[in-house]
Amino acid sequence: MAIRLIAKGAEAEVYRTRIFDIDAILKDRKPKAYRIRELDENIRAARTKSEAKTTYIADSIGVRVPNVLLVKRYQLYTTYIEGTRMSSLMQQGKSIGNRLMSKVGKYLGMLHNAGIAHGDFTPANILIDAKGEPWVIDFGLSSISDSIEEKAFDLLLMKRSIDCKSYAYFVESYSSKASASKAILARLSEIEKRGRYNERA
Repeated sequence: MAIRLIAKGAEAEVYRTRIFDIDAILKDRKPKAYRIRELDENIRAARTKSEAKTTYIADSIGVRVPNVLLVKRYQLYTTYIEGTRMSSLMQQGKSIGNRLMSKVGKYLGMLHNAGIAHGDFTPANILIDAKGEPWVIDFGLSSISDSIEEKAFDLLLMKRSIDCKSYAYFVESYSSKASASKAILARLSEIEKRGRYNERA
């Protein structure tokens, strides 16, 4: 299979390819001309390494994520997962089942228990396979963190992206799994209050 560009973001270009005779995704972090070269290289290398690490940890604790195949200085190869982004299904007006939302909430709780803040936990980064199972993808903004605030933002991003009924199933499952859910949900409320204050201002 020839390498094929499938997405181009602010931070990286994403390609469909093969490696070790496996269908794969290549994430290639490109240089940023506006940054000092040495700083740019350090940032790109650190983010690639961090993404590989958090993806690997997520896989090791039982969260469905692509397998890490190869890590280079600025490039990350992971297995290609056949599926449709949850955000695309929502745009098509298709219903997102309660069981699915509960499983997504469980996965976020598992990530937080493992000390991982995803950083971009939205329907765009939840892939639904042919069996209706969710996969968490794109750990590019993730971090190993004890920050209650960062974990609360993971919840906020999902809450802002789905309807109230779906969120109720999502957060109920999350709360039953995440050991620090009370503190994280309390911080979520604080963040939302700050947001409403800023909107009024």
